Amino acid sequence: MSFRNSSIAAICLLLAAGAAAAYAPPDDANSVANPSNWPSASTPEAITSPNTEKQIDALLRRMSLEQKVGQLIQADISAIKPADLKKYPLGSILAGGNSGPYGDERASAAKWKQLTGEFRTASRRAGAGIPILFGIDAVHGHSNLPEATIFPHNIGLGATRDVDLIRRIGEATAAEISGSGIEWTFAPTLAVPQDLRWGRTYEGYSSDPELIASYAKAMTLGLQGELVSGKPLDAKRVAATAKHFLADGGTAEGRDQGDAQISESELIAKHAAGYPASINAGALTVMASFSSWNGVKHHGNKSLLTDVLKGRMGFDGLVVGDWNGHGQVAGCSATDCPAAINAGLDLFMAPDSWKALFGSTLAAARDGRIPKARIDDAVRRIIRVKFKLGLMGNVQTRRGDTSLVGKKEHLELAREAVSKSLVLLKNDAKILPIRRGARVLIAGSGAENMAMQSGGWTISWQGTDTTAADFANGQTIGRAISEAVKANGGAAAFSASGTFATKPDVAVVVVGEKPYAEFEGDVPHLAFQPQPDETEMIARFRAQGIPVVVIFLSGRPMFTGKLINQADAFVAAWLPGTQGRGVADVLVAGADGKTSRDFTGRLPFAWPADARSPLIAPLFPVGYGLDYTRPGRLAPVNEDPRVDMSALTVATHYVIRGKVPAPWNLQMDGSISTRAVDLAAQEDARQFTWNADGTFVINGPAVDLSKQLEDGGTMLIDWRIDRPANGPVTISFGGGTLDFEAVIRGVTPGTATQTRIPLRCFAEAGAKFAAVGSPIRMQAPKGLVATIRHVHIETSKEHAPCPGKAR
Repeated sequence: MSFRNSSIAAICLLLAAGAAAAYAPPDDANSVANPSNWPSASTPEAITSPNTEKQIDALLRRMSLEQKVGQLIQADISAIKPADLKKYPLGSILAGGNSGPYGDERASAAKWKQLTGEFRTASRRAGAGIPILFGIDAVHGHSNLPEATIFPHNIGLGATRDVDLIRRIGEATAAEISGSGIEWTFAPTLAVPQDLRWGRTYEGYSSDPELIASYAKAMTLGLQGELVSGKPLDAKRVAATAKHFLADGGTAEGRDQGDAQISESELIAKHAAGYPASINAGALTVMASFSSWNGVKHHGNKSLLTDVLKGRMGFDGLVVGDWNGHGQVAGCSATDCPAAINAGLDLFMAPDSWKALFGSTLAAARDGRIPKARIDDAVRRIIRVKFKLGLMGNVQTRRGDTSLVGKKEHLELAREAVSKSLVLLKNDAKILPIRRGARVLIAGSGAENMAMQSGGWTISWQGTDTTAADFANGQTIGRAISEAVKANGGAAAFSASGTFATKPDVAVVVVGEKPYAEFEGDVPHLAFQPQPDETEMIARFRAQGIPVVVIFLSGRPMFTGKLINQADAFVAAWLPGTQGRGVADVLVAGADGKTSRDFTGRLPFAWPADARSPLIAPLFPVGYGLDYTRPGRLAPVNEDPRVDMSALTVATHYVIRGKVPAPWNLQMDGSISTRAVDLAAQEDARQFTWNADGTFVINGPAVDLSKQLEDGGTMLIDWRIDRPANGPVTISFGGGTLDFEAVIRGVTPGTATQTRIPLRCFAEAGAKFAAVGSPIRMQAPKGLVATIRHVHIETSKEHAPCPGKAR
């Protein structure tokens, strides 16, 4: 599932560099699929039974049109209360990536159980008495819950090449989801990422369609178990979701929610492999992709949703949309989209748009724009899934054994998965394993950082606020290595700066990407840019004769040429989750000189030789990986990214979809709170609330913007004033400050607008354009609430007046 968003450095560069090259479609490109070209599949007959279908027939006969339409709509817990179901008999409820029970993002399993129970009870008492279906994103374990078992993200699992492991992880994840009273997960992701710039690459197991197919079957069976005719799923099992149909990993330039500009034959060969396998294994649900195929959004592509998926592939479960994804269909909005249902969508995911969507869908059903037969088919599919989950009838399957969450056996399984996911790319002079009795210095921004090692979709959507305190049953990588070293007679110390009193025998430096999920993870190129102090620290270790082991945390292979050359050993650890001991099991030797486990992980994607994407010629191919029996020496590798890195240091884009892109950073005092919100699309803006008089500043490296001034540049602010301030407001650029109070008061509250400020106004106020290190500084009094989507410099021929006097 996709859940709200902010940021994109990729868009920053694309906008700065100009429009992308025009798309030249393949000879057979179109957006209408020919079902006969596609692989066939079939949902097992055991998904239902004659008796179940008779009961559904009876329900359909007595349900009102309002009740049927309600079944087609899913709302998010942040925007609906159980009491609302009395008037709006919705069929499903979800909890998005930033939604928690009663507003608590860190709620316990017991609170989740309580909330789902309240919705379930309310739904049974309303309308036709059909219970709601509750779904959640449990994409690497039940990752919304503190103390749950967090497994490596899919990219790490792809490195294990262990089908049995995948099935066991599915079983454990299902048990923990069930333990919180929930019966449906939006997983597995069956994307086959082709461009590593995509911010959701880590949600894909591999670029190899065959591996995806084998994992699709294993994970579906792990989550659901084998379907048995006439019987519901076991209480410790949950419904799986094969997603995102289709080619979410095949969009041009790796753009999230983008367009797969490919032929039908490539669409099938590269991106369809996981779906027949999952459907044949009994997947109860499939999620449509936000993305498009040759310009047509999947939420509205009947040839794919109906003719291919439900027809050729014989899928008899329900098709659910993604977060307001129906609103991107041509002619639709988030609150009105008959076209999506007619195309084959069964269940709208309408987190915050559900109420208006209910009204418009009901109107379309009444006037025949959505045929009665299509409505009945969608409702039948939804209720069929509810029967299979044991939600229907007088005796329902009881879920909610909270003791299953964070179970010891599950944690040990996660530890095993971590060990098997590690890929050794370099081990010169057999620096690894770390010998018994060694003195070890542990450093790097990722050493004691649970957020970095767990990645996005952990506690929160982007995962940036995850801490070790959220998982007392886990260990950071640094802590796990330290404990293992000490347990084997050695000494270990942490040092953020790399300083030490006693020279260590080896330094373990943990570095990598900061957490992200979709949108925020999209990047313009594959160059990893470590923090300057980390690069200098590693160089200092080398100069002091200290061997360096680099543990690299990332959601994708990245260009790390200099880092690989600096390191004596280099380990791709992906996003391993909370069980850091799995890393120590492979790196630290015991009394016999051997580790508990050897390196068995192999690259699920090719590793880039430079920062270009798609890859021209990889440094390491898919399937590459060393182990202790094959250490191998690595000759110096290329350190030239072969892309224009200067665009990052002359950025003229300061806020993109509510996020501040590199090289800029947002700084605020404690008087201002922020949150991601929806302005025109899912979480495409950030709301700033002044709880007291205060200032926010966007800072970064000083850049020369003299040319932008000379060219008549204008600062564009794409925003909405939610509540005006009572008092002076100022805005500054490069040291020049303007009175902004009149602008604020001139904007209609609650209405999106664009404000343009000529750069000459700031120049007249004293801004120094030769070295701009603070392109935005906004000071306001308590009470101002503003939602900002974009801020950037554009070239304008208009001669707009200055908004206020220089201050």
